[in-house]
Amino acid sequence: MSQSHSSADRLVRKLQDALGPIIRTALDEPSVVEIMLNPDGKLFIERIGQGITLAGDLDAQSAETIIGIVAHALQTEADQDRPIISGELPIGGHRFEGLLPPIVAEPSFSIRKRASMLIPLAAYVREAIMTAEQAEIICNAVEARMNIVIAGGTGSGKTTLANAIITEVVNAVPEHRVVILEDTAEIQCSAQNAVLLHTSDAADMARLLKSTMRLRPDRIIVGEVRDGAALTLLKAWNTGHPGGVATIHANSARSALTRLEQLVAEVSQMPMREVIGEAVDLIVAIERTPNGRRVSDILHIEGFRNGAYQIESHSSNKERLNVA
Repeated sequence: MSQSHSSADRLVRKLQDALGPIIRTALDEPSVVEIMLNPDGKLFIERIGQGITLAGDLDAQSAETIIGIVAHALQTEADQDRPIISGELPIGGHRFEGLLPPIVAEPSFSIRKRASMLIPLAAYVREAIMTAEQAEIICNAVEARMNIVIAGGTGSGKTTLANAIITEVVNAVPEHRVVILEDTAEIQCSAQNAVLLHTSDAADMARLLKSTMRLRPDRIIVGEVRDGAALTLLKAWNTGHPGGVATIHANSARSALTRLEQLVAEVSQMPMREVIGEAVDLIVAIERTPNGRRVSDILHIEGFRNGAYQIESHSSNKERLNVA
């Protein structure tokens, strides 16, 4: 075993000890979505179908040790001058966000687990997360190589739904070459011909998207659109690479259009509404409610004409709209 592998193994063992039995067990549970430690030492766990529950306590010293180990794994330091640690947990590749004083009273962190459960669209219908009509619309969009944007707030289940839709893509066209771009590894794809790209300090999302165009993709999938790279993605979808999937942080399907405009505005003085209207075919909005997650709306975008997006809505009340 090489020295680097041996050092990495020691780091993982040290982290496992610091995490303790409650967090280690939660990381192994398929139903766990997120593990959250508050500055007061209270540990909360969110599970699919159960919501957030108090799971126990963790002392400040152990929390600081965990954040320090993760920082070391990410080849950085955690201290008063660098009190925020963001990246992948060296165990399982889960998303980790750690905070230290002075921005919090005591060490705090959140672990967003990688989706470990591939939930098919049929299960979304059975569990009343979406209607049978909505599932059919999504499947038809996959077959028609429409570009699909999944919108939702934090913890709404965007990535899990994206995984379900990507599974439909792979089942429909297993021969397609899929290129997946992410900041943190969360997308699951069973395609035989798949390339996974991750952003880094040396290559941001816009740079990866430009490289993707030379990788001969049939489908371009982006884990989450966060910045001006949105314009590069829209142009890629518009230039011979239809049938893509992306997620975006927005609280409704309609606000996803506004969010896209805001992201594009980071790199363009023009609003690019025509580009958005041409590139985006379907917006699927999912939300977290007191009764669980549900697909609140699906918008079919038919373009941008006469100063408005031409939209057909597939919510509980179907309507045809012009949205300026």
